Amino acid sequence: MRIIDLSHRLDNATPAYPGDPPPLLGETRILGKDGYALYCLHSGMHAGTHIDMPSHMLPDSRMACDFDPALFAGEGLLLDVRGEGPVCMKPEYRSLPLKGRAVLLWTGFDSRFYDAGYFFDYPVVEEELARFLLDGGIKMLGIDAPAPDKPPFPVHKLLLGNGVFILENVTNLQELQGIGRFTVMALPLKIAAEASLVRAVALVM
Repeated sequence: MRIIDLSHRLDNATPAYPGDPPPLLGETRILGKDGYALYCLHSGMHAGTHIDMPSHMLPDSRMACDFDPALFAGEGLLLDVRGEGPVCMKPEYRSLPLKGRAVLLWTGFDSRFYDAGYFFDYPVVEEELARFLLDGGIKMLGIDAPAPDKPPFPVHKLLLGNGVFILENVTNLQELQGIGRFTVMALPLKIAAEASLVRAVALVM
């Protein structure tokens, strides 16, 4: 089995969405001084690679800890949408097997993760495509950009309101090019929050 890491590194240099608290990671106990090392992380749940729950955008009382972990793993499907902006519906998508899939949109925008314009210039997903993926029965939508949409976040509300989780700020999707079958896993922490940091991976058998 091969494991492909789809997650950005999380440290003090990890950019945060404008207005969100940036991650602060620090050593509070030092091995040579205290006999053990201990790090403390203060971060919003939307820093780096993370997954959104319905309560992020909608009046839903369920937190990340309330969902079955099985919902965050499934057979993956990579769509090469590099150069598109917005990402739109195409006739060839109608023949894709979507039921139960974790669909990953490969925009290539992760190469700009540390750029100043990362949170402003990213490609968005047209509602027509989002609705098509939803009607096809996908369980998760991942994208190598900050989000699939911009304010007022219609795609977020459409997908999250219908049980589809949104995986954001993934990376390394080029590693999946040409791979026929793979499984995506993006398990949230068992945390009482509206989203969760994740270590997203693709498993290739």
